[in-house]
Amino acid sequence: MNNLIPVLLFFLAFSVNAQTKSVKKSPPLSTASAESVGMSSERLDRIDAMCKEAVNSGDLPGIVALVARNGKIVFHEAYGMADNRGKIKMEKDAIFRIASQTKAITSTAVMMLWEEGKFQLDDPISKYIPEFKNPQVIDTYRYRDTTYTTRAADQEITIRHLLTHTSGIGYGVIDGDERFKMIYHKAGVTDLFTTKPITIEQSVKKLASLPLHHNPGEKFTYSEGLDVLGYFIEVVSGMPFDEFLRKRLFDPLGMDDTWFYLPNSKADRLVTVQQEENGQWVKYPVTFYDTEYPRTGAKSFFSGGAGLSSTAEDYATFLQMYLNGGELNGVRILSRTTVQSIMGNQTGDLFGGGENSYYGLAFGVVTLKGQAHGGSGSVGTFDWGGYFNTQYFADPVEQTIGVLMKQTQGPVSDETGWKFRLLVGQAVDD
Repeated sequence: MNNLIPVLLFFLAFSVNAQTKSVKKSPPLSTASAESVGMSSERLDRIDAMCKEAVNSGDLPGIVALVARNGKIVFHEAYGMADNRGKIKMEKDAIFRIASQTKAITSTAVMMLWEEGKFQLDDPISKYIPEFKNPQVIDTYRYRDTTYTTRAADQEITIRHLLTHTSGIGYGVIDGDERFKMIYHKAGVTDLFTTKPITIEQSVKKLASLPLHHNPGEKFTYSEGLDVLGYFIEVVSGMPFDEFLRKRLFDPLGMDDTWFYLPNSKADRLVTVQQEENGQWVKYPVTFYDTEYPRTGAKSFFSGGAGLSSTAEDYATFLQMYLNGGELNGVRILSRTTVQSIMGNQTGDLFGGGENSYYGLAFGVVTLKGQAHGGSGSVGTFDWGGYFNTQYFADPVEQTIGVLMKQTQGPVSDETGWKFRLLVGQAVDD
């Protein structure tokens, strides 16, 4: 009998932490005709024409576009090439580096733990990662030798600050402030992705010792705060970040193609990052990162801000869970009341969307004026994009989802992002 006690405790712990069943059971995404969900197939053909034109004119090497309404996929097509020099055709199940689209997934994981009463959103992050205690704000900087002075911040960084990009933490190599590019590089902070044997804990603890752009809560500064939260999830949950996402989010939702590092069985579906060179699409070279990071290297850095790769359908599944109020296929990921908080205005006037949008706890969100402005969707439409030219949005009023996957770096003549969003809206026909 005594031998059963550890086993029972294991299953009890698992049941407490596993996602719960829901009285609501929205079906998984499935395909249907446009007309069956109040959309016009003839008008959706305009998306098809736009994507073909973008590829045929050489503006983009390849595209996967997906549109869903009321839980039904009504448009899902692939165009062009996944690798032009390799002559690999783009397929609908192609896997893309989604970069900053990872942020909403990390934010969701944070809110899942918040629902369990593990912490309060306005707790200082130093309560869980002590290295962030007594943050400092940059005061003076000498470009000549990259030295700087600081002053004490007027408050601690909170979990809410990290979720809303108001912590004052910067973004290293893609930061808009040259001082922080130099500071982060000198400190050895890992930005975005890596194939090197580095962990998120190691990078985040280096980051904790560096100065902030400004006092926490003072401004919106796009940041590596979601990387900090990736490590925070490890601390609070007691699980590696990648394992937490797999067990608590991806497996329950059936997101089998979403990974930090791809299994060998999926690696050949990864789309090549390409750039335009003398009128040809060629593989993007190794720069401050190696674009082979999802399938080669140490595979130990789980970036909460930019590290995941996924498919259009997997990401649409994630968005559908939100449109369902936090549930999919009878699995409750988040409460409807928590989703309401996530979609609320958490940044006031700090976000750069003017009167047209604000930032919540995971997404940019369209306001009434944004709806009236046109082309962005209904009030409450939530969205974001990624470093390698991917975009998504979900409209809770029209119950529509749009996911547009591409994989480019460097200058491109690409207008598909805004056109796609507009064309999804104009295809509503009920």
